[in-house]
This record gives sequence, C-alpha cells and structure tokens, in this order.
Amino acid sequence: MVEALLQWLNMPGELLVIIISALPVVELRGSIPLGIGLLHLPWYVVAPLAIVGNLLPVPVLLLFFRTLVKYARRVPLGAKLVDPLVRHAERHSAAVEKYERLGLMIFVGIPIPWTGAWTGSMIASLLGMGFIRAFLSIAGGVIISGAIVTALFMLGWFGFRAAQAGLPALAIAALWQIYQT
Repeated sequence: MVEALLQWLNMPGELLVIIISALPVVELRGSIPLGIGLLHLPWYVVAPLAIVGNLLPVPVLLLFFRTLVKYARRVPLGAKLVDPLVRHAERHSAAVEKYERLGLMIFVGIPIPWTGAWTGSMIASLLGMGFIRAFLSIAGGVIISGAIVTALFMLGWFGFRAAQAGLPALAIAALWQIYQT
C-alpha cells in the first residue's frame, strides 16, 4: 500500500520522510517509524533525514511567527485558528522561560505529543529569544528526540512499552525539576 502511494505521488521514500518530519504534530515521531517500518529504509538514512526535515520549518517560525499571528488575528477565521496555538505555546512557556536554552532543548527533546520543534519554535518566538540561541536549542532537542524515537523503534515491541512507561515519567520528572528550582 505504501509503495502504491509513493508511485502515485511519484516521490522517493526519503523525500516523504523529510516532508512528514516537517509537518506539525507528526514531526519526526511519525516519520521515523514510517521510514524504517513501512518504507524499509535503513535507520541511519531515516534518522538524519527526519532531523533535517523537522528543522526545516524552524527558521520560518522563529522569524515570522509573531507577524503571522498579528496578521491572522485581523481576520475572524484567522484568530480562531491562531489563538489556540498561541494559548498552547503560552501554557508551555513557563518551563522554557526559566531555563531558556536548556529548558527549550529539553522541551523539544522529549518525544511526547505537542512538545516538538513546532511548539518549541512558537514558544521561543513568543518569549523573544534570539534566533541563533533558539535555533541551536531546538536543533539540539530535535537531535535528542530523533535519537530516542529511532532507538525505541529499533527495540520493537519492548521499545514501544518502554516509551509508554518511561517517556511520560521522564517528562514529568524534567518538568517537576524545572518548576522546583
């Protein structure tokens, strides 16, 4: 079925991995299992492509997110689409704000839903972090997340169960530590 889709799209699997990685919410958490499990590409090809793809939208978001929000809010439909995104980013910004670069890297690096490069970029933009510092922190988090997702996927069913048990606990522990200090 995947092969038929790729033929219909007329694109190599590697390009699909990059495109899926660049999408919000799915990001590399979806593209790595797709590339390794369904497209049967080697992990050492998929992981770097997923990281590059996940980082593609980051500069645009860091540079233009505030401007996009400002213009989108001028139109009622735009405000309905943008305001939930801004509220979500603002809810998660407290942990990042306290530790800035390290907090942003940890936030992006823990591969659970709504903590990826897109949300990290929106938070960095809303906090007014400098472009280079924000990009490097997000890139570090994306690399960490890519390594975790690749390793867990390569572990198979055991990795899936470990992720179910360990990643939420790791996220809670990291956020607890940030809020305590």
